[in-house]
Amino acid sequence: MGAGGAASQRAQDARRQERLLREQWQAARRQALGWKAAGEGEQRVLAQLLVLTARGWRLLVDRQRARTRTAHADMLLVGPGGVFVVDVIDVVGVNDGADITAGGEPGEEHAAKLFAATKAAESAVASLGMSPVAVQPLLVFAGRRYDADLGRIRLLGEQEIGPALLSQQRRLRAESVRAIADHLQRVFPHHAATAVDLQAPSAPEPHRHSSSDGLFDLEGLRDAALKAAMHEPIEQWMTFLHPDQVTLVRRNWSGPARISGPAGTGKTVVALHRAAYLARRTTGRILYVTFANNLPRVQSTFLKTMAPAVADRVDFRSLHSWAPDFLQERGIPVRLHRDKAETAFSLAWTHVGRESPLAELDPAPAYWHEEIDYVIKGRGLTRFEEYATVPRRRRKASLHRTHRQSVWKLYQEYESLRSERGVHDFNDVLSLALAEASRRRERPPYAGVIVDEVQDLTLVGVRLLHALVGDAPNGLLLVGDGQQTVYPGGFRLTDAGIDIRGDRGQVLRTNYRNSKQILDAALTVVADDAFEDLDGLRTPGRRDVDLTYHDGDVVRVTRPTVDAHDRELLNALRSLPVGALADTALLCPSKRAIGHYQRLLSQEGIAVCQLEHYDGRAVDAVKLGTYRRAKGLEFKNVFLPQYDAVLANGTQADPAGGTAGGTETPQTAREREELRRSQLFVAMTRARDLLWLGSVTG
Repeated sequence: MGAGGAASQRAQDARRQERLLREQWQAARRQALGWKAAGEGEQRVLAQLLVLTARGWRLLVDRQRARTRTAHADMLLVGPGGVFVVDVIDVVGVNDGADITAGGEPGEEHAAKLFAATKAAESAVASLGMSPVAVQPLLVFAGRRYDADLGRIRLLGEQEIGPALLSQQRRLRAESVRAIADHLQRVFPHHAATAVDLQAPSAPEPHRHSSSDGLFDLEGLRDAALKAAMHEPIEQWMTFLHPDQVTLVRRNWSGPARISGPAGTGKTVVALHRAAYLARRTTGRILYVTFANNLPRVQSTFLKTMAPAVADRVDFRSLHSWAPDFLQERGIPVRLHRDKAETAFSLAWTHVGRESPLAELDPAPAYWHEEIDYVIKGRGLTRFEEYATVPRRRRKASLHRTHRQSVWKLYQEYESLRSERGVHDFNDVLSLALAEASRRRERPPYAGVIVDEVQDLTLVGVRLLHALVGDAPNGLLLVGDGQQTVYPGGFRLTDAGIDIRGDRGQVLRTNYRNSKQILDAALTVVADDAFEDLDGLRTPGRRDVDLTYHDGDVVRVTRPTVDAHDRELLNALRSLPVGALADTALLCPSKRAIGHYQRLLSQEGIAVCQLEHYDGRAVDAVKLGTYRRAKGLEFKNVFLPQYDAVLANGTQADPAGGTAGGTETPQTAREREELRRSQLFVAMTRARDLLWLGSVTG
């Protein structure tokens, strides 16, 4: 077909669509006139919503219109964008007891009625496994143009309502829309199903009931929702809340709470939906904190997609970026300078560490730097008597009193040199912030604090976040898993003064991400590494979980040389389906390895996105980063080149051949090996559909 023919065809299609829309609108107007209790403006709004029913939406209209009701709304609308509780104010002829302020916004009575109706709708759909973020209150002003937000309520004019609903992100498939609407009609019998009828008014289409009007197929809906999420881009999958987890999001916690569980059980997804839930039900801000610097950027993007109306009320921050800002806002000077602090420690090691008994246990200063960072300063210890007896959780090397005295001397020398240079390290900033947050205030700075990957924080960091909200109901939620620790050191929640009682400690046991093949491969790495979680319980490395996904696969490739190994890697990447690179990650144990594979992929014309720059938006490129950077993320395909070199050699792999790293002694080697296995375990469990494991034998 030529250009002229194509243009003619498009014009015909446009005229046909316009004619169909006009017919739908005329039919909708006829039906809206039957809503006799409504004013003219309300009838026009109803007509617009009726037009949506010809495009896959379901509309339930309240025909009682009782003036004294407090938990009913004019309409319930279910469509691809979710569930909407709709109330209409006829501005031209204000009726139904609607209270309008002088500024044209709804008064307290009308807002309270809409919130009550929304809460009732949330309770109704919770049994179907819908997240609360999918239920939204809408207040429509008939007779005027309007588009604004009033807290959680979306305010729209009658001309804005249709386009606003059609532009909503797709949340529900057609079968889910039908099932949810049928369920709501049973729960709210005063709401009658209404749809656009193109027949003459005298011959309306009879109402069709669900084929299973008496029994609702809950399992079928859940399976359909899960299957739909599996086919979406990985970014949408990472925000999919399984129906069985909705109750955790909505739970009323009487104090600090914790959600734990093995990898793949959806802890971060629950935390994200919890943040949206709290933001909608409080007037204060919500702080969502994690240790990694790249995760807040990703999680912020996800929440803007999930719940745009409240996204600006949740602060996503890494702890080390938030604490300096917190202090500066309160006029407390911060002199954070990492390089100068590192120089101070290097000099302290040269002065008092290198020739001390510590060098006999481990001659590499990094181990002792970690001892100061995680055990002494990370726990806020200020006297040797405290350090002499403190349990060194997750530290395997046995230190006698003489060794601890040597560590303390190294710590004092470091503090002296650091102070001379007038700089702080990260632990100093957290301690200063803890002192400031612990001062008495009239009201806490946040309505709620959610901590993701809590096991990677120091004890001082957890105390700081606890101090922001105290033991207030729904104030503090800690999310994490001790088995996925990728940093040295450790603590118990009781050390931080946090008491998790009864059902405020929830353990998730269903893995929604990994197939049995992928999970078995990952668990083999840590099977012999029992660990102590934040509650102090000793837990075996191989934990039992329930699996819901069975299609993942593990591919193992072994080649005699690095070059041959890398050729297989490139072939595997090229063989992925079109568009699959957007859902693929290549993870490495070290920055040196990242540099190697960055050059390799770029030379072959394969697009790369560094994980440290990834912001949660879909990008058609392989995500490249370290095992640590991958924490909290998921990918359909994960490639781990030379994955076993670290375990076999006890050092970090050098892709160019050989190994990189320092000398380790038996006293500290066990701790390092367990930490490396934990990091590899985290990387392997990021995979959902494919885990590619490359090895070099030569």
